[in-house]
Amino acid sequence: MTTIHVNGRAFEIAVEADTPLLWVLRDTLGLTGTKYGCGIAQCGACTVMLDGQATRSCQVPVESIGDADIRTIEAIEEDEVGRKVVASWVAEQVPQCGYCQSGQVMAATALLKQNPNPSDSDIADAMTNLCRCGTYNRIAAAVRRTAV
Repeated sequence: MTTIHVNGRAFEIAVEADTPLLWVLRDTLGLTGTKYGCGIAQCGACTVMLDGQATRSCQVPVESIGDADIRTIEAIEEDEVGRKVVASWVAEQVPQCGYCQSGQVMAATALLKQNPNPSDSDIADAMTNLCRCGTYNRIAAAVRRTAV
């Protein structure tokens, strides 16, 4: 048994040590807001916050997590910055198909928690998740709207 800390709660899980965090979240804990996209940490659909850092969960083995604090989209509005990001996403009408949005929101929240007033360059550097619908301009606008 392994204990992981997700969204402020401790969970005892029985999985293989090399199981990716993504599958623990989705299949073991039933937190399906974190999406599977590519499986090779390129698209960002699986982004969660691991100790405040945007992390692609499809390539993080559960054995490497230790006591880290994991935050998923299911708890994003419990965070003041996350709540503001979601409001900006709605105001800017960012989502189209929506598949990448949970990862995008997690990446934006992590950025704004570390840098409350990012430059356009900072936003471009941090927001590397793929959006098949091409809403990158709206994503950047929502991040700017949320910035202090």
